[in-house]
Amino acid sequence: MATHASAAAHRADRSPLVINISRLGRQPGSMLTFDETVASPSRLGVALVGVEQGAPLEFHLRIEAVSEGVLVSGTMSAPTTGECARCLDPVHGRVDIELTELFAYPDSITAETTDADDLGRVDTTGDVDTVDLEQPIIDAVGLVLPFSPLCGPDCLGLCPQCGIRLATAEPGHRHEVIDPRWAKLAAMFPDREAVSDRDGDGPGESG
Repeated sequence: MATHASAAAHRADRSPLVINISRLGRQPGSMLTFDETVASPSRLGVALVGVEQGAPLEFHLRIEAVSEGVLVSGTMSAPTTGECARCLDPVHGRVDIELTELFAYPDSITAETTDADDLGRVDTTGDVDTVDLEQPIIDAVGLVLPFSPLCGPDCLGLCPQCGIRLATAEPGHRHEVIDPRWAKLAAMFPDREAVSDRDGDGPGESG
């Protein structure tokens, strides 16, 4: 038990997403507000775009005591950075999420009848009550952000042959692509026209 208390206290100290709600009490209807900006403790998001570690997370929350636990509702917004899925250029934006999370009291019927993976718990250590918002925020941000972010809806991407950005390439940029079925034959006759001209059989010539 002492080990659990020590670990909980350490986590509350190191993570800005663990909110101390001791002042709230357990009287249904009591309420606190949480209007603060904190640094993200880790990167949040998907592979190509996300909220970087240390980026500001802006919270506007209501924390209310209900009969079976604590209801946290409100919004969180943060800047995002990543790269375009087509041209790989940097992309910058903002993510806004809405939170509505119930955290059950550990001795409540809700806690006893609901799996811990499906519902958070109010962590009670001594006289300190806390709720941990990290996992709900990770889940919400991952659902909102696109898996294939674009720098613009009309992004042309990269040339598949040379990798140049098509938006900055010369008009009509293209490469001569030989059908792989004819590649060996083309390699055997790299300059058919030149050979034909040397033999005097080029187009427009007669015997």
